[in-house]
Amino acid sequence: MHAFSGGATSATAVAVPPSLALPVIEDAFPRRLHPYWPRLQENTRRWLLEKRLMPPDKVREYADNLCYTDLMAGYYLGAPDDVLQAIADYSAWFFVWDDRHDRDIVHGRPEDWRRLRQRLHTALDAPEDHLHHKDALVAAFADSVLRLYAFLPAAWNQRFARHFHEVIEAYDREFANRVAGRVPGVEEYLALRRLTFAHWIWTDLLEPSAGCQLPDAVRKNPAFRRAALLSQEFAAWYNDLCSLPKEIAGDEVHNLGISLITHSGLTLEEAVEELRRRIENCIAEFIEAEREAMEFAGELDDGSVRGKELSAAVRTCVGNMRNWFSTVYWFHHESGRYMVDTWEDRSTPPYVNNEAAGEK
Repeated sequence: MHAFSGGATSATAVAVPPSLALPVIEDAFPRRLHPYWPRLQENTRRWLLEKRLMPPDKVREYADNLCYTDLMAGYYLGAPDDVLQAIADYSAWFFVWDDRHDRDIVHGRPEDWRRLRQRLHTALDAPEDHLHHKDALVAAFADSVLRLYAFLPAAWNQRFARHFHEVIEAYDREFANRVAGRVPGVEEYLALRRLTFAHWIWTDLLEPSAGCQLPDAVRKNPAFRRAALLSQEFAAWYNDLCSLPKEIAGDEVHNLGISLITHSGLTLEEAVEELRRRIENCIAEFIEAEREAMEFAGELDDGSVRGKELSAAVRTCVGNMRNWFSTVYWFHHESGRYMVDTWEDRSTPPYVNNEAAGEK
């Protein structure tokens, strides 16, 4: 049951399996959603069709149930409607890109991936030149990036581009690992996961949501940065916990649990226990980091106009870091993306296009 009201706490009737249940999230991290959500869902669905990112029949049947807009509407509270729309469209693109990457691996299309990787690097630096690219994925990427670039000064755009170039290269490393069947070690995996999960991209997007580009001294403040990292680590590790059974069944190599089993000699049960321990510690550490980051926000308010602006922006960003916990948690139990048991073929998501795509 979806209960999306104007930023208010919402109840849910979704049953969470005991092995994945986190009572602290359900009790201490109330779920709220942006009041723009209904229009967000409608507009992103339309954008997916216009940009030809999913076939019309798959958009009709699966787009709403995938809950991509729900995820963003539960994160970037307080964002202006046009900012949230741009972020939601970009997020939907990201999921489609992730699916293309996966299908290129599964169907043995390294040249298609190499070509796409290079085009995304190029489009990131000059999106206005790629709005009509023959590969719909590249054209939609250019559109979403160009819209994101409109909200804050050039320095933010350059940082976003730098961070996403790193994400593209991390996806390439994952491609190579999966093709070779190579399971990265635990520390190597954790570092790579911060990039493939795009930790710093979602953190960057807190700033246009708050309407303020944060100076380096604020972004790199230890308390602020620690809270940002912990919110993203929770999301990545909880995703790994939810995905572990199907990824083991699919001979996947990129999952913290699989790295723990392969390189630390843990059994499946021990790996699940270790994942839960890390996740629960992450939540506890975030609560402490959140308190310190809010204290830092208070210190920024020195009575000047700029000080008040920065203090308010940091409070908004840290508040939304907290929102990330609940929105990620419920997304994993509501999105059709994770309901593998309902798929006709457990190895093939029903919402993806398995054909090779893009200009050859």
